[in-house]
Amino acid sequence: MEGVKPSQVRLVGGVDLSYPNPAKARAAAVVLDFQTLRLVEAETVEAEVRFPYVPTLLSFREAPPIFKVLGRLRNRPDVVLVDGQGLAHPYRCGLACHVGVVLGIPTIGVAKKLLCGEVEASKPLAPILLEGETVGMALSLEGRKPIYVSVGHLVSLEDAVEIVLKCVRRPYRLPEPLRLAHRLATVGKL
Repeated sequence: MEGVKPSQVRLVGGVDLSYPNPAKARAAAVVLDFQTLRLVEAETVEAEVRFPYVPTLLSFREAPPIFKVLGRLRNRPDVVLVDGQGLAHPYRCGLACHVGVVLGIPTIGVAKKLLCGEVEASKPLAPILLEGETVGMALSLEGRKPIYVSVGHLVSLEDAVEIVLKCVRRPYRLPEPLRLAHRLATVGKL
């Protein structure tokens, strides 16, 4: 399968989770018009947590509720931004990869913290290197703390960065689909 290109994206999704209590996860998914970043659809689902918190194995804890909430969407996004790592992961298979491969959809990992590797330079767009391989890009926009973008599934790194940049609205650090999904997951409303 070929990867999705920014010119093909009509709808962009975002998914995030919160934990109202240690035994329960709230997954939120939003779908936005890629050109206008206007909200098209939003869904939430609450699910029992069935896997303990284990660093680097977050997929096993968070993917099941994400699968459920994405399954509720009536409007299928052309690409989904996942709050977590993609290839920029010690096993080269973070949450964004897991979600994309299992569902067969284009996904991009967008993380607030660097899990592994090193950022090559302090500039607005800098490669994340892991064992000499570029596994993602650090985006530092207008003096804000960086976000870390990496391929999840069915998208190139170059296209992933372009899609994420198109989704960032000033003055926010996170791309709009993830900002809204985070708000919906944590506050319960937009």
